[in-house]
Amino acid sequence: MPQDIAPSDLATSQNLAADTSAVPLSETTDGGPVVGFDLDMTLVDSRRGIGAVYRALAAETGADIDVDLVTSRLGPPLEHEMANWFPPEQVVAMSDRYRALYPEHAIADTTAMPGAREAIAAVRAAGGRVLVVTAKNRAHAALHLSHLGLEPDLLIGGLWAEAKGTALRAQGASVYVGDHIGDVRGARTADAVSVAVATGPCDEEELRAAGADVVLGTLDAFAGWLGEYVGGAGEGVAGGTGGADRAGGAAV
Repeated sequence: MPQDIAPSDLATSQNLAADTSAVPLSETTDGGPVVGFDLDMTLVDSRRGIGAVYRALAAETGADIDVDLVTSRLGPPLEHEMANWFPPEQVVAMSDRYRALYPEHAIADTTAMPGAREAIAAVRAAGGRVLVVTAKNRAHAALHLSHLGLEPDLLIGGLWAEAKGTALRAQGASVYVGDHIGDVRGARTADAVSVAVATGPCDEEELRAAGADVVLGTLDAFAGWLGEYVGGAGEGVAGGTGGADRAGGAAV
């Protein structure tokens, strides 16, 4: 099972747990890349599952929630979306209720994104380590990973945009893969290579404009890109504000 870190634990994440099977990433990569992945719409397609949770919440509360709209823009923290459908004083309570409904409604209908297993396997084949860094709370993220048989080395939940970057930097990540411009911001904060996949709410143009180093049409293309990146030892790739063609060729 992946090791788990709460946001409050980040300052001490190099001494992660009493579990002796969990070794700090910086000591176990053997020179391979430490690669972080976002979860929703990067590794997993959670639109049907999340839609089912919102429909259950709407049925309970009578709120007129446009579920199709909600599931078309996944990525930011839950409370950001709840603020579109409930008055400010109800956002926390409704977010809590959503989370209570989540395990029953969201897990079974969520599937792995095409290329997800191959992407994780490619990092491992390169001697690297796999992180999942997501805005989703870590308990629900862990349920998805377990249900789909996706096994990162480390799971960090409850972080968004620049806060993801802080966690990535603490773990020595050299690459972060995500589908949202918030993920690009996280990679920038970590000074990691931003690999964006146009499988979520942001199209290739938006991702490139946000500063992604690489823009892939789908995660299926990641293993091939990683092979080039590792083979060139990251030559020509930096965490700056360059375009997609700075990182191993033109955007896919």
